[in-house]
Amino acid sequence: MGDLNVRVVNTQKQLNDFTKNLLRDVYLLEQMLEENWFDTEQMHIGAEQEICLIDKHGKPIGLAMEVLNDLSHPDFTTELAKFNLECNMKPKPFSGHCFRDLESEVRDLLAKLNTVCDQYDIDFLLTGILPTLRKFDLDIENLTPLKRYESLGKAIMKLRGKEYELRLSGYDELNLKFDSVMLEACNTSFQVHLQVTPDDFVTKYNSSLFLAAPTMAISSNSPLLFGKRLWHETRIALFEQSVDTRITSEHLRDRSPRVMFGNHWLKNSVVDLFKEDISRFRVMLMTTGTDECEELFKKGKAPKLKALNIHNSTVYRWMRPCYGISPNGKPHLRIENRIIPSGPTVVDEIANSAFWLGAMNAFDDHYENITELIEFDQVKSNFYNAARNSLNAKFRWIDGKKYPIIDMIKQEFIPLAREGLRMNNVSEDDISKYIGIVQDRVEANRNGTYWTLDSFNKLIKESNKEETLLSIATSMESRMKSGLPVHLWKLADHEGIKKIHPSTILVEEFMTTDLFTVRKEDILEFVADMMDWQRIRFTPVEDDKGHLLGLVSSRMILRHFRKNIGRKEGETTVADIMIKEPVTVAPERSIWEAMRLMKENRVSCLPVVKNDKLIGIVSEGDFLEITQTLIKILNSTSGEHE
Repeated sequence: MGDLNVRVVNTQKQLNDFTKNLLRDVYLLEQMLEENWFDTEQMHIGAEQEICLIDKHGKPIGLAMEVLNDLSHPDFTTELAKFNLECNMKPKPFSGHCFRDLESEVRDLLAKLNTVCDQYDIDFLLTGILPTLRKFDLDIENLTPLKRYESLGKAIMKLRGKEYELRLSGYDELNLKFDSVMLEACNTSFQVHLQVTPDDFVTKYNSSLFLAAPTMAISSNSPLLFGKRLWHETRIALFEQSVDTRITSEHLRDRSPRVMFGNHWLKNSVVDLFKEDISRFRVMLMTTGTDECEELFKKGKAPKLKALNIHNSTVYRWMRPCYGISPNGKPHLRIENRIIPSGPTVVDEIANSAFWLGAMNAFDDHYENITELIEFDQVKSNFYNAARNSLNAKFRWIDGKKYPIIDMIKQEFIPLAREGLRMNNVSEDDISKYIGIVQDRVEANRNGTYWTLDSFNKLIKESNKEETLLSIATSMESRMKSGLPVHLWKLADHEGIKKIHPSTILVEEFMTTDLFTVRKEDILEFVADMMDWQRIRFTPVEDDKGHLLGLVSSRMILRHFRKNIGRKEGETTVADIMIKEPVTVAPERSIWEAMRLMKENRVSCLPVVKNDKLIGIVSEGDFLEITQTLIKILNSTSGEHE
């Protein structure tokens, strides 16, 4: 979560003062490492659980502040968006029943959350990206009203500029422009922390980078964003772009994004990572509180290194180094694994964590000099291949050859994970349960991604996209509560459509976005043929920048040609007959408002416009699909009462 008591750096003096504190913190960190201040006894693990709040219709609902107020629990805290929460688990010794205890703690906290959610008649969901998220949900009004998030958004905008573009492609393609940090709020994860001794940090950190790909492959569950099928773990690409502070020209200079895998192996010390991040990335936020690091250090007490931690919280390495203070007062180092998505169930998350932590623990014994066995760029490529294709990815091994990653997980990494857990005396019950789940998942070739994609492909054949996404979300929620791991889930069904209420359906959820448009200079014969070929009744008229200029209907063209039968006339263009100021609707308006506009203005079509740009169209045909959905709801609910 980071320090909430921060603000944007506005003046050069503020920047210089904070930079001095940052450099001082690095110096103190080096001193503590040289003088062996660090906790090297029992290593601990920990986790952070991010959560989506949803209404009874499976859509995000911004009640986080109200829920947190009623929870009044120290382990729960805010996230960037009003529809997300986070809960933090207490550190546990990496031994014995640590995973069973971690699962129990997560379940206990979620049970407390569920009690408060029931009071608001809402639910929650564990998922990397909520399938029912709409672009409208990412408006700045849904930013959590705390200074830290406001400052973060302003700092990113200050570095990057006003508007930037998201480009993602997989089975489908997504290109859209956005003007705030809110896209980052799409992502929810299960962040795992591993405490590491200073002497082991370099080796362990490099191991974590190598193991990122198989961990990503087994755990992916976020293939959908705004109804588009993109990467198998779309979260990875989305997060990297959503807080990218580089301007366009800087992409040509090999400058790193603030969310990154890294650029090279770690060679000497954890301090090198902090120094690189300070060198590469400009300060975005500064603390507003007092800082007594040097005084504490002189007294032999571990300082918080607040400036270093604040800057570190604005650099999002997928494997992030962390500095903290243990309950015994000694400083410690951790590796924070940020690649594991939230959900689909608690037991799946714990299984993913056990796999990574076990493999981490045994890796060095088998591959002592991994940096000499494989090039860093190949390891980085493995990670992004796994994010794109999960269990279907190819994995480059230390022999230089590529193998199916699913085979490598079975043959190399699952046995490695079991061995690593046994090395730390983790209970055999825990090993059998959680590594067994990973093994069964891989044998079934069914992680959260494949369940979601198979459900989508099944449902989209018999319903529209809005109904499909809602059914996936509500099926996901009911199966999550069953406690069964995802490889045992049945595919999503249409039970969720019983929860749809017409008042919750927005224009952007049922509008047509695959548009055929024309320019005002086009000849009418071309427009007539195009509309005939594509079997469409309405064609928006736009300029080269996507601004709506008018609307042409098949009836208007027919009327024009009927009036001019047998006449010799000059060349007629779209501009001669188009409606120059058509009635439009905004994407965030409800279905009722769209129907009212059409009825009051006696029109059969509404272009959908946002920021003066044409983004879709709504016609009578779209309302027929909505009507079909509502009839399904009536039939299903009436059957329940017979």
